[in-house]
Amino acid sequence: MISVHMTPVPSSTVVAYRDDGPLSRGMGVLVAGQLPPLPPLIAGTFVSAVLLVIGVAGSDGLAVFAPAVTLLLAGPGSSHPHDGRLDWLVPPILRITEYVFIAAVGFAHDLPPALIFLLLGAMAFHHYDLVYRLRQRVYPPAWLATFGLGWDGRMLAVALAVIAGQVAWGFAILSVYLWGLFGWESVTCWLAVPRSGMEATDLETQD
Repeated sequence: MISVHMTPVPSSTVVAYRDDGPLSRGMGVLVAGQLPPLPPLIAGTFVSAVLLVIGVAGSDGLAVFAPAVTLLLAGPGSSHPHDGRLDWLVPPILRITEYVFIAAVGFAHDLPPALIFLLLGAMAFHHYDLVYRLRQRVYPPAWLATFGLGWDGRMLAVALAVIAGQVAWGFAILSVYLWGLFGWESVTCWLAVPRSGMEATDLETQD
């Protein structure tokens, strides 16, 4: 069984799957885990979806921040243990909302599809790697969530690029940064993991 602890073992894998950034985690500290995560997330996701449907992703003004800011309703729930019956829904809802927001902004501003998918690909790679390493008990270092910006930071970074009038450059720079960060950290992490015998066995095959 793999037991490489790159960071203290997370109290809940569901919380680790959230991929919260510093802002969301800071909001969670304020409520000390007392706020259930799912209800505020559903409210934030609903409002964000309505805003995207009415076209705020194509705005060049402050309105483009609205979906990201609204979804921050989910931030205080980051410190909750996510032990409710339906709390497992939180990470996939966050993933879908983040991806849809970034894709909507990119297509609304007529970016080349390749550039949009380059950014989405960096995030998808990170989230797949996160899921797989947690299954293997190869826990990511604590700094990765900070430097990776989290779902909240990435959405706000895209909105900032729109406000600055540099959407294409913003997508390109963020893509290169995230691919470099996530790719380098993933490769160096997995190279450090023992690959022989039972230590390399997928935990699912042991259950």
